Amino acid sequence: MGTKQQKTNAARILDRLGIRYELVPYSFDPDDLAAEHVAEELGEPIEQVFKTLVLRGDKTGLFVCVVAGDREVDLKLAAKASGNKKAEMLPLKELLPSTGYIRGGCTSIGMKKHYPTYFSEEMATFDTVYVSAGQRGLQLKVSPLDLAKAADATFAPITQKPEP
Repeated sequence: MGTKQQKTNAARILDRLGIRYELVPYSFDPDDLAAEHVAEELGEPIEQVFKTLVLRGDKTGLFVCVVAGDREVDLKLAAKASGNKKAEMLPLKELLPSTGYIRGGCTSIGMKKHYPTYFSEEMATFDTVYVSAGQRGLQLKVSPLDLAKAADATFAPITQKPEP
């Protein structure tokens, strides 16, 4: 048997909630933290590999959006879904102090503080999806509906369709 995977905070939360998941290690490149690279390393379709983004709304403050690796969050749609007029990406230097996570290892569960969380609606069409387990080089393979329960997330139209 190989070395036992170190459980992340996110994995421990899923354990506590009795949610089934798999920890899937991959080799990451600190110079290429893109979802495309993760999908390639996992050998999975990019549509099933989700990235966690933190935004700041003009009314509600910080909120979290989880979108497919081949899509971008639409700031207008995300603002609307979260009850804001405007939203912007959280500056990278604020990510760790606000969430406890670093870029490439940010996940919607187990942040320092719970922020309103929105999953792009297409996420619900998959049986399982991949999201960061809370550290670089480790993904969670989990049911999006179970993950939404754990993250107290709402499915919402927050992305533009990818350009063909």
